[in-house]
Amino acid sequence: MVACLPYLCATVSNTMNSNTHSTHDPSELGELERGILSIVWSQGQITAEQVRERLGRPLKDSTIRTVLRRLEEKGYLAHSVENRTFLYRPAETRQRVAGRAVRRIVDWFCEGSVEALLVGMVDSKALDQAGLQRLAERIAAVQKNAESQEKKAGGGKGAKR
Repeated sequence: MVACLPYLCATVSNTMNSNTHSTHDPSELGELERGILSIVWSQGQITAEQVRERLGRPLKDSTIRTVLRRLEEKGYLAHSVENRTFLYRPAETRQRVAGRAVRRIVDWFCEGSVEALLVGMVDSKALDQAGLQRLAERIAAVQKNAESQEKKAGGGKGAKR
């Protein structure tokens, strides 16, 4: 929105989305970047000053702003400007970033096998029976939705006659 008087114009609000696709490897994020990203995810929208206050460690405002800018360049954050204040928000969900991180682990340690990862998680007790059940239900729901979409797109191909 732009407010104009005869000799004065000012931008009141501006939105900036990240112009980079998220191909950055989450495992390469530093401790401070992960901490700041976690704060932004939990708040939804936040200023640099609010991030600095919530971090709980003494850092200069310029350090926080630099890390926020770098997270935006890497595709994790986006910002808007309201009354000359940058408001940062997640450009990606926590789940999507976690998914990319897990994909990297699967590639590195499990030769690309998600099954090997899940077996390892069960064996090391990182995933219990209840977690496995929730995962199985989620997979079944996604498969059912995909089949439903295929039937709609294919005009009912494969349907019983």
